[in-house]
Amino acid sequence: MTYKNRLRKVFKWSLTTLILSNLYLITPALAQQGRYGDWQMGRWMMGGWGMGWFGMIFMIIFWGLIIVGLVLLIRWLIQNTSGKGQTGVRTGSNAIDILKERYAKGEISRDEFETMKTDILQ
Repeated sequence: MTYKNRLRKVFKWSLTTLILSNLYLITPALAQQGRYGDWQMGRWMMGGWGMGWFGMIFMIIFWGLIIVGLVLLIRWLIQNTSGKGQTGVRTGSNAIDILKERYAKGEISRDEFETMKTDILQ
């Protein structure tokens, strides 16, 4: 199973869990509509003076952002702690620095320095 497939599977399960938990929480509130009389504890609590749909939408967005943030954090941690992509061989500007250092120490001549530099920069 590839990394992307695992990530999709985790995201799918997280989203399913979020949707089902929200449905589970909303269903009793819908079933008790008009049951509380003068206590003002109707469908969305506070007798219609609460956040209503607006608050529920922001709650879903908030928890969605929390879950996405956790997935991205776990993905970043996996990428940075795994040994993939780390070969231990220096390339690019580090190679030029080593070449300059060897030339400064006198280990290689100017002609060797120039040919090696053109090879590295290609």
